[in-house]
Amino acid sequence: MNDPVDTGSPRPTIYDVAKRAGVSHMTVSRVLNGHPNIRDSTRERVDSAIRDLGYQRSASARALAMRSAMRLGALVDSPVEYGPNSMLRSFERAARDAGYSVGSFTTTDEKKRGADAAIESLLSQDVDGLCVIAPRRSSLRVLAKRRIGVPTILVVPEVLQGSTTASVDQYEGARLAVGHLIGLGHRRIAHLAGPGDWHDARERVRGWRDTLTAAGLAADTLGEGDWTADSGYRWARSLEPDGCTAVFAGNDQMALGVMHGLSERGIRVPHDVSVVGFDDIPDSRHYLPPLTTVRQDFAALGALAVGLLLDALRGDPHGGLTKISPELIARESTAKVGG
Repeated sequence: MNDPVDTGSPRPTIYDVAKRAGVSHMTVSRVLNGHPNIRDSTRERVDSAIRDLGYQRSASARALAMRSAMRLGALVDSPVEYGPNSMLRSFERAARDAGYSVGSFTTTDEKKRGADAAIESLLSQDVDGLCVIAPRRSSLRVLAKRRIGVPTILVVPEVLQGSTTASVDQYEGARLAVGHLIGLGHRRIAHLAGPGDWHDARERVRGWRDTLTAAGLAADTLGEGDWTADSGYRWARSLEPDGCTAVFAGNDQMALGVMHGLSERGIRVPHDVSVVGFDDIPDSRHYLPPLTTVRQDFAALGALAVGLLLDALRGDPHGGLTKISPELIARESTAKVGG
């Protein structure tokens, strides 16, 4: 279980800062406005209280209190991959349809307070609510250490204590992929997973393993890539001969690399080895052969995230995980064993 992320606490006010520092709210205001007639010791106490509480000065605090800023924030960790980037675009479209503007901040730096800096930037824009697209466990560890103070939705495929989360059902997507291969007669199904720090990758591994186990089959060929076609290519080049009759790749890019690596070894797809991907990126239908894959409905997920945030702003927050169902898209990269 991950550490809970505090997303429901009220946003600290100037009065909270004054109470923590042991001064009047007018003194806090003077400190914030750079008034010269403030003792250094008093200024230090106020600055310390601001840091401790995570107070963000807002020029439109009244509008925020009335939920009339009409602006949402989106924090995206590692946006270069298809899934997080697609989710951001879908969230922005759904927010605009609801009459909200969106301020976004992206980060791939987990060593230099990337997520902390992103949150500070977004909160300074007077956002009413925040959508955190956090595919990596490391980004959630950063969030768990600080108060956010506005309604927040986390896009992760897991239940996190005290948080509202939403996701495409990654576990079910893996079960659809592996079930499809089992239905074609495959009994030795390998999996090339994404990075172990990614929530989606772990859920897909779990779905692959559970589906094979439930069918009485061994889940003994598991590799780890980095979401790139190059990693799929390298893995396929090192795959044991006759080690499997089918491969479930953790995303479509790795599936492309797998097909390339197998082809260079004279292994035909799907005649010798079937391949399934995940995501249904626009190019996957043009692979040779066109790729069987699992489609994620990012438009529905973006609308869901916005809807959950708006419910929270209306005082009706939802706890737990809400999931969007994925869809298997069968194409020519899979076939019956010996077909």
